[in-house]
Amino acid sequence: MKIRNSLLAYRWIIVVGMLLMTVAVRAPVRADNAGMMTPAPLATTDGGEIYHGLCQGCHMADAMGAHGAGKYPALAKDPALTSSTYVAITILAGRSNMPAFGVKHGAGAMFFSPTALGYEQIAAVANYVRTHFGNHYTDRIKAADVAALDKTI
Repeated sequence: MKIRNSLLAYRWIIVVGMLLMTVAVRAPVRADNAGMMTPAPLATTDGGEIYHGLCQGCHMADAMGAHGAGKYPALAKDPALTSSTYVAITILAGRSNMPAFGVKHGAGAMFFSPTALGYEQIAAVANYVRTHFGNHYTDRIKAADVAALDKTI
């Protein structure tokens, strides 16, 4: 009889414990922003931070590009970067397999779109790439220049 009462008490403790656990367990915490579905805008206007936070994923940290699942051109010692207009338009509207980063050209519009960059950010990253990685192009593009280019394309 003693064993039976202790088994009943043990079962009772288990049932009560399980009930308490179901009440205590909350629904899983969900993020307000899943990141991939709605990419967070970059707050910085530092060209180096933008490059290393966004561009190096394809062009690599040393800007030497990559080949494999895709072809990502090298930006290091690149004579195509002679024209700041060329660089800005490429960032704004994309080129070949490179996505557009300008808002008007679809960046940030859908969940699989890249992060949209503002004119100041595009100018900053264009100037950074053109003055780093063995590139020595000293003429700088300004945000106003990028905005004017965006109106023409």
